[in-house]
Amino acid sequence: MLLPIVQVGETVLRQKARALRPNEIRSKEIRELIAAMKATMHTAPGVGLAAPQIGRNLQLAVIEDLPDYTKDWSKEQLAAREREVIPFHVIINPKITLIGDKHVEFFEGCLSLNNLMAIVPRARKVKVECLNEKGQPQVIEASGWYARILQHEIDHLFGTVYIDRMYPRTLMTVENYKELWLDHSVAEIKKKLGVE
Repeated sequence: MLLPIVQVGETVLRQKARALRPNEIRSKEIRELIAAMKATMHTAPGVGLAAPQIGRNLQLAVIEDLPDYTKDWSKEQLAAREREVIPFHVIINPKITLIGDKHVEFFEGCLSLNNLMAIVPRARKVKVECLNEKGQPQVIEASGWYARILQHEIDHLFGTVYIDRMYPRTLMTVENYKELWLDHSVAEIKKKLGVE
């Protein structure tokens, strides 16, 4: 079952989501919600979907970066973004720690901000302590694109959207990015758009 994705302006996207209790995590309702979120994420398509984005005020997100999403990319493009295939998984009640002081800047979009994207600085490495869909503790250490996805989805669970972290002058439509900026580096784009 596909779920409607709420857009910015809905209050659920600006609230701290509530943690799931252990007995909830293993419930039929949450198992069905996870399956529906996975289908919705794939259909959108996206690499992550947090429960607040489908109107549920829960600390739950699904993540998966499929090979199809980057099948036309060069090795250089993949390396520049540190992007690799990420298998499907669930994060529940996460705690995130930013590792080191190295940040990377790149464009982000969001299923709750249709057809827009902007350059967002993010920590290059993170550590996430959370529960999986069985309620078992897990620790994820990630870098590059995977770290970006985790930061983006966990932000959703605490009422933050990427536009709160972006360089405002870089906000653009996906079409304009593809038409005007696709072949430019982030540094060139920032310079041409007057980002300090």
